[in-house]
Amino acid sequence: MTDQLAKGEKPTELRRVLGPKLLLLFIIGDILGAGIYAVTGQMAGRVGGLVWLPFLLAFGVAFLTALSYLELVTKYPQAAGAALYTHKAFGIHFVTFLVAFAVVCSGITSASTSAKTLADNFGGGLEINGWIDQPLSSGTITAIALGFMILLALINLRGVGESVKFNVVLTLVEVAALTIVIGVGFFALFQGNGGDVSELVTFRDYDDRGLFLAVTAATSIAFFAMVGFEDAVNMVEETKEPERIFPRTMLTGLGIAVVMYMLVAISVVTVLTAPELKNIADSEGRALLEVVSKGTPDFPIDRIFPFLAVFAVANTALINMMMASRLLYGMSRQRVLPSPLGAVLPGRRSPWVAIIFSTLLAIGLLLYVTSDPESNVVANLSNVTAFLLLCVFAIVNIACVVLRRDPPAAGRKPFRSPGQVPILAAVLCLFLAGPWVDRDSQVYVIALGLMVIGVVLWIVTYVINRATGTQATIDPETLDADDH
Repeated sequence: MTDQLAKGEKPTELRRVLGPKLLLLFIIGDILGAGIYAVTGQMAGRVGGLVWLPFLLAFGVAFLTALSYLELVTKYPQAAGAALYTHKAFGIHFVTFLVAFAVVCSGITSASTSAKTLADNFGGGLEINGWIDQPLSSGTITAIALGFMILLALINLRGVGESVKFNVVLTLVEVAALTIVIGVGFFALFQGNGGDVSELVTFRDYDDRGLFLAVTAATSIAFFAMVGFEDAVNMVEETKEPERIFPRTMLTGLGIAVVMYMLVAISVVTVLTAPELKNIADSEGRALLEVVSKGTPDFPIDRIFPFLAVFAVANTALINMMMASRLLYGMSRQRVLPSPLGAVLPGRRSPWVAIIFSTLLAIGLLLYVTSDPESNVVANLSNVTAFLLLCVFAIVNIACVVLRRDPPAAGRKPFRSPGQVPILAAVLCLFLAGPWVDRDSQVYVIALGLMVIGVVLWIVTYVINRATGTQATIDPETLDADDH
């Protein structure tokens, strides 16, 4: 697009093909996925039977933030998201870069979480089906996760994009997998097997934090399962009548996701006993597989479920890595990151250096976290993702307030978030991002390390630009552009 504008050509507009049904499936499919598999065990290990409550509270924070996104996306209907809103609100290139790179890092950490969750479920599937004699070792699980990241890179290098029709299929698989968990829970409830339904209103203070701090910590974890709705703003230029369709569809998608999550949480409590709820966090990404295995001892559902989970989680990882590599490519093309990251593979036209760089970061993350045998890999990586996005969402909510001074374009009637809701959403996001939620210190080390890498690359590029007389620019509307 940048080259077209430089030549004075009219930019090519995207086809508006998404109606409310396809957009709804896209949003639901983007929210459902790795999150629910990764965090359910962690939350149960903190609050016991109240595992449904953090999902509800995380939905509340996501809902308020979604209102800000809706106000901004209907006011500025370009596919650029947080970077665009930050740039319009504050106009500081370095701040815009930090937000964009934080989004990149969140995609990489989310994909790493997905890779570990996929490996856990794949190993569980081999074990349940009797194809291996004993559980896979932690080293083998890590090797599978690393192999999956390399496979994602190869797929990404081929330039395979996400199509709406393929997303529909994957969304149905994701919904089917979670429906199995829900069905297992209600089956166990009616059979009178497993856990005690009274646990649903029983708080278990496993870590001696008290109700408020334990639920707050679990809510910050649950937020990882609610993210994904913000990706929908990148589809705005392909949506029919976005000002009319987007608000209702995004909020409906969030609502459907939280209902499914709460039903899954109820199922977990109805299948597992109180001691099992305490220990389920040790299962990491296999938590829901354990629920299905125990809840259906006489049915072969547990033999199929882990591979459905693998399919759903793989889609999440692929989307995240594609997003991360394209943002790195876009920032390189605008000379705010080293120019080699903008290299494109001949023929395939995929940003091969950005893909390799993001893959190496993900592999490095997995190796770093798994090097500590006491580390909960899924917990730490998912917490980094949630922490980074909570910071980004706080900035977006503040940007929403600032940009209210900017009148909408003539003839445009954007959605309006009620009153001072964006300020409330910003405060809640910052609260959940704070150290009082008792994150592992490794979470902050990883987040800071990733951002330091970005800042170092930015400084190197700045020095090179000064030496060569090159002007760096940030145009958020083209950050995720490619040369296809």
